[in-house]
Amino acid sequence: MAARPFPRWVTVVAMVAVAGNLRLLMASLPPLTASIRADLELDARAIGVLTMIPVLCMGLLAPPASTIGRRLGVSRAIGVGMTTVLLGTALRGLLGTNTLALYAGTLIAGVGIALTGTLLPGLVKATFAERRSGLGTGLTMFAMMSGAAVAAAASVPLQERLGGWSVSLLFWAAPAVLATALWVPVSQAAARHTLPEPIAEEVRHALPWRSGTAWLLAGYLTAQSWQFYSSLAWLSPTYVAHAWAAGSAGLLLSVFTGAQLVSGLLAPALLDRTRDPRGLLLLSCGVGLLGELGILLAPHAAPWLWAVMLGAGQGASFALGLALLVRFAATPRDSARLTALVFLVSYTAAAFGPMVMGASRDLTGDYRVLWLVLALVMIPQMVLARRIRPDLPQVA
Repeated sequence: MAARPFPRWVTVVAMVAVAGNLRLLMASLPPLTASIRADLELDARAIGVLTMIPVLCMGLLAPPASTIGRRLGVSRAIGVGMTTVLLGTALRGLLGTNTLALYAGTLIAGVGIALTGTLLPGLVKATFAERRSGLGTGLTMFAMMSGAAVAAAASVPLQERLGGWSVSLLFWAAPAVLATALWVPVSQAAARHTLPEPIAEEVRHALPWRSGTAWLLAGYLTAQSWQFYSSLAWLSPTYVAHAWAAGSAGLLLSVFTGAQLVSGLLAPALLDRTRDPRGLLLLSCGVGLLGELGILLAPHAAPWLWAVMLGAGQGASFALGLALLVRFAATPRDSARLTALVFLVSYTAAAFGPMVMGASRDLTGDYRVLWLVLALVMIPQMVLARRIRPDLPQVA
């Protein structure tokens, strides 16, 4: 068992700072797409790969991340992850307009995001009481999306003031420095005050492959993540193609991510007050679908409203999915196992979303087919959401 080396609020503050860095890498890039494509002569598919890389890391590296967390301890492993995020973010900005550095830095930071993001749900379960786990998930979601909103809004102004898109990308190493500095004392104190717990050999490395609950949640989050990361990558370029200025399109993306601040914090808190998650899940899916249809059918009619609805729906859908990874796990260790399996399946599949959507745009020359596909993907997500009953067996 672990004695609490710090007051709980200190750990929560550090945890929120860490979570705030988990979407900066991806959200800071789309508003700069036009400049990057012009300087490096990249097509839409190649730009999509830059969003694909960290998401693919989050999928493929989820099981190893769980193992690293057990061997190093969760707190120390998160510290390693944040250091890796810092190094990768710095690399992709330091070498100017070097294509290799851009992709290599994205890959390195993606590894750190995978390690940190996989371990956060288990940390939430260990830090918050059972009835408050939704609040803990909401706080980490709030931090992720607030960081993404700021990055989306500030990337173009930073490019203009600092003299280039690479310097704008480099700027986002600063929050990683802050989060790492806040986390180091928490990690060190946890290492001093934690006694090793025996772990049965048969469960030490086992993911819940035979759990129907795990596969149901994996399917739901696969559809949600495909839509989220594709929207994150292509909302700004869609409106740049509609003759919007890059700065205005970046603000639209910021509204999209900012709407997730409210829904991502509110939805898990509401989940704490209800036994059956299906109503909240279907409501969030419906709101997101209306946003997608608005962008598809009437992009100029109410673009700011479409961005709000898209962000609110997807933010709530994702936050509820994370909260359910905590709810349907018996222990923090089981939450880590469940998260590893779900992230492996959902993020690995969803990682191809931005690239496939970019390829569809290259083939057709039109962004409408992209938003049509995203709206169609919402249908299986809603079907799966309807099956997430409160009496599903826990992963244990």
